[in-house]
Amino acid sequence: MNGQTPMGLAAAAAAAVRPCRRRLLSSATAAAAAATVATATPLFPRCPHPHHHLHGRRLPFLASAASQQQQQSGQTAASPATPPIPSDPRAAVSGNLPFFDRVLFPDTFPVETPPPSSAAASAAAAADEEVASALKAREETEAEREAWRLLRRAVVSYCGEPVGTVAAEDPECTETLNYDQVFIRDFVPSALAFLMRGETEIVRNFLLHTLQLQSWEKTVDCYSPGQGLMPASFKIRAVPLDDNNEAFEEVLDPDFGESAIGRVAPVDSGLWWIILLRAYCKITGDNALQERVDVQTGIKLILSLCLSDGFDMFPTLLVTDGSCMIDRRMGIHGHPLEIQALFYSALRCSREMLVMNDGSKNLLRAINNRLSALSFHIREYYWVDMKKINEIYRYKTEEYSHDATNKFNIYPEQIPSWLVDWIPEKGGYLIGNLQPAHMDFRFFSLGNLWAITSSLTTPKQAEGILSLIDEKWDDLIANMPLKICYPAMEDDEWRIITGSDPKNTPWSYHNGGSWPTLLWQFTLACIKMGRPELARRAIAVAEEKLAADKWPEYYDTRSGRFIGKQSRSYQTWTIAGFLTSKMLLENPELASILTCDEDLELLEGCACCLSKKRTRCSRRAAKSHVVE
Repeated sequence: MNGQTPMGLAAAAAAAVRPCRRRLLSSATAAAAAATVATATPLFPRCPHPHHHLHGRRLPFLASAASQQQQQSGQTAASPATPPIPSDPRAAVSGNLPFFDRVLFPDTFPVETPPPSSAAASAAAAADEEVASALKAREETEAEREAWRLLRRAVVSYCGEPVGTVAAEDPECTETLNYDQVFIRDFVPSALAFLMRGETEIVRNFLLHTLQLQSWEKTVDCYSPGQGLMPASFKIRAVPLDDNNEAFEEVLDPDFGESAIGRVAPVDSGLWWIILLRAYCKITGDNALQERVDVQTGIKLILSLCLSDGFDMFPTLLVTDGSCMIDRRMGIHGHPLEIQALFYSALRCSREMLVMNDGSKNLLRAINNRLSALSFHIREYYWVDMKKINEIYRYKTEEYSHDATNKFNIYPEQIPSWLVDWIPEKGGYLIGNLQPAHMDFRFFSLGNLWAITSSLTTPKQAEGILSLIDEKWDDLIANMPLKICYPAMEDDEWRIITGSDPKNTPWSYHNGGSWPTLLWQFTLACIKMGRPELARRAIAVAEEKLAADKWPEYYDTRSGRFIGKQSRSYQTWTIAGFLTSKMLLENPELASILTCDEDLELLEGCACCLSKKRTRCSRRAAKSHVVE
């Protein structure tokens, strides 16, 4: 990294993005300013969806894709705003020029044209019908209109610029706790909704201001965590500039876990930041942002923290309980699937965005080695289906050798009774966790869905996960998508593992609750695997209830029939997840800003340096799964 130490990189990041401070006006001046603001242009004027206007603004990567298709079909690429007029006006009658151009510009064409053949007439009619349907904007539903109104209401500004959305904006709730803060993981679906709407300023501001917070001093009882840690959330505070409280300045106040319940560090925040940065740059074409020194430094700091050497023997990230979306004690300490899937995705995104130079060569080499080892580890050891369960059922234990079959010394008695009848004949999933003598067989939705999105699974495994969700629809979707995990822990298991957590009682909150915000990630996975009909079914289920139930954070009971007992209303990522899901289905090509395709080069070589006497972990076997 150009020979810089982590402290030097942090200093560079802090110098590149200065804290923004603004004096707040006194009461007299503020009243006059408020009158001016009342007549100002709205902060977020309604922008059309990109696909609503055939000749309107084209997203950079979509325009390039369209040009490639035209070149492949032997056509010349034309400007989206001015479609070419053919030299022979009769071509317009044959359907080579859109119908609306002929109507709006009649002088371009002669009054008399030769009558087309019946085949040409049919082709012209079909082409005109296709163009007309493309130009017709889909009418938003009442639920979508309300969702956009609520999402805009949740926007917060810093120094006059939008920088994020609060976690929840419930006017009926007086106890705000930390729901009035901007959470990195919570803002991701909001950011995607704004990006697909063409409103990119708020996402750019969010990325840069959270990057500024990365280098802040952070301590918990006099202990400071490693450089590169991103905050879980931040809040905008007004701090008086003098003793008489006449003038104030706005400051960003981050929370790195020192105020959180349980004081857990947000491991996933930096991973989500990298994923969102790549999505922003792909949809806007603003590659200059990712090439900035401070942004490159921020990426390297996050990766340095994640790729640092430790005592672990596995390529997976070792984390404590509650370090991700499940931020309370739920028995996911160790190597939880959610963190591994996000880690893999962040590595793939970073590899695309890092600027190649002498300082990044070693880092890129470390990324490739980790990707290779991580993909093999997850595909080989986390995957379970009927065949794998049968193998585990017949495992021999206490094997001491390099070629052991039961590498983690898993005892067959660990197979839970619920799994025996639940696992379908076709399909499978990635288990929630793997450690020596321990397999967590619970199904965790976010980890499985993001493994599909990032191509951490093989295509065959990805199809198997969606097949399992389809087969077990009543268990995982039912009355509200989507179960955060299945099944719930009950009785003694709940008391021992959660510490008798009153919020995580069986089939509630993290312990088997249903979270509508997972809908957008389900939609993303379905689009990537060519099964959008599953997403449409789930969205239809959610749309019936969400608005009427005031957009709650989660639902309780085995089938998700009740609003969560401690669920907040008007939860922002519930609202944004619904909108993002609808927009992804309307514009499936936009899924490419988040997905990663299979990279066969990662399966070519092994990251381990094993002697000839030891069995080499076979990438050929892993690669064979891809092409099956």
